[in-house]
Amino acid sequence: MELIKGIPVSPGIAIGRALVLEQSLRRVPHRILPEEDVPAELLRLEDALAGACEDLEAHRDRAEATLGREPAKIFEYHLGLLRDPTLIDPIRERISKERVTAAFAVADEFARQADRFLEDESPEIHRRAQDFVGIEDQLMGHLMGRSSDRISRLEEPAIIVAHELSPGQVMALESRRVLGLVTDMGGRTDHTSIVAGAMGPPVVVGCSAISPVVDDGDLVIVDGRSGEVVVRPDDETLARWRRAAVSLATRLETLVELAPLESVTTDGTRIELMGNIEYPHEIGPLLECGGDGVGLYRTEFLYLDSRDDPTEEALSEEYRLAVKHLEGRPLTIRTVDLGADKHTQRREIEPERNPFLGLRSIRYCLQHLDLFRTQLRAILRASAHGPLRIMFPLITAMSELRQARMVLEDVMEDCRDEGIPFDENIPVGIMIEVPSAALMATTFAREVAFFSIGTNDLIQYTVAVDRGNERVASLYSAANPAVVKLVKNVIREQIRDRDKPLR
Repeated sequence: MELIKGIPVSPGIAIGRALVLEQSLRRVPHRILPEEDVPAELLRLEDALAGACEDLEAHRDRAEATLGREPAKIFEYHLGLLRDPTLIDPIRERISKERVTAAFAVADEFARQADRFLEDESPEIHRRAQDFVGIEDQLMGHLMGRSSDRISRLEEPAIIVAHELSPGQVMALESRRVLGLVTDMGGRTDHTSIVAGAMGPPVVVGCSAISPVVDDGDLVIVDGRSGEVVVRPDDETLARWRRAAVSLATRLETLVELAPLESVTTDGTRIELMGNIEYPHEIGPLLECGGDGVGLYRTEFLYLDSRDDPTEEALSEEYRLAVKHLEGRPLTIRTVDLGADKHTQRREIEPERNPFLGLRSIRYCLQHLDLFRTQLRAILRASAHGPLRIMFPLITAMSELRQARMVLEDVMEDCRDEGIPFDENIPVGIMIEVPSAALMATTFAREVAFFSIGTNDLIQYTVAVDRGNERVASLYSAANPAVVKLVKNVIREQIRDRDKPLR
């Protein structure tokens, strides 16, 4: 029996037999073509590109139909890469000048591009190398005449174990035949994880080296809540996890039955149940589970899933769609929380050495006003269609809040001048995510409509523990007395003014 810890992506417990996919390592021979064969080889490349684009378009359309618009954008991004002359022209040039086969030129050029990302220290940038793996998989399948790999021929429900999977490979799976997914590579926010997580089965990624220790047919347990994967469990362990799976299923059934009931305590106090979302299509399941609205719309995923920053029109449409789905229920939009290990670092010539203490969240927005103003305009436009609140993340000082409010007022004035309707009384709040904000809650309460306590970062910054570092994970605890005291202080200050609800 082996117990392996990975990164949980999609919750649930799966127990089943493993189907192990071989690691995608292609050994393409370096062969020099006769001069007269070069035009035909270039034509083979063009045919492969056309076929790969058709595959990706089919994956995109299927993803949009089954998973929603945002996962579909991942395949749109891959299509953009495949049609990018800066990526494809060097392949054509190598075939023409070096007279190598199309397969060798593709494999070598894609490996070179992936290596550029892997040379960076940022884990987020490392994950971008997987985008090249995904589209290379599509191209090589056409060039080398390979049939669909084993996941497309899966007949019995199984737990898929792989070194890594591309979004296209995940889309080739039929969810009813997949009990769970486990990979060596990957992170919580990479494209494969987004698509896999949207499919529903338990998913654990970033297990480092699980594929070499699992054989086809091995019994495997996947716990998508904790990130634990058990290979060849003994009878006692298997019995314990089976009990846990039954208990979880029973609990979920009970919760589904309770979902339509009003959330009221025995003394008559109504409790609002708000959900966190990344994409508008998640609102439907949220409401089905009895949610009263959205307390946190994490808007940065619209930036992470695109090569370019989204336009005002694109953002406004996404926010308006969320408002429409909520049908009058409240929506709190957090302005982009970019920085740290995502988005901004891959754009810098010299990435920050400690980005979690650097230019992130509201700090990044205040130094990139075009991006910030574009998002604020989109939010204001959406506010004309239903109840909406704005929330600024990682506020550490009153000066940051006042700067952000000043930018918002400027954008409001522009909208008035242009005749763009918006909610003139749109509530503005902040996230309490650092000790300085928690300690200054009294001062902040005078200038904002509401607080939201961001416990993940508040714990991290209070106890100086990286929550993604397994070596010190035991020290990352919401029960730390210092954290409890800070939360208590924020609640006490908020309660003093009951017109400003704490979410």
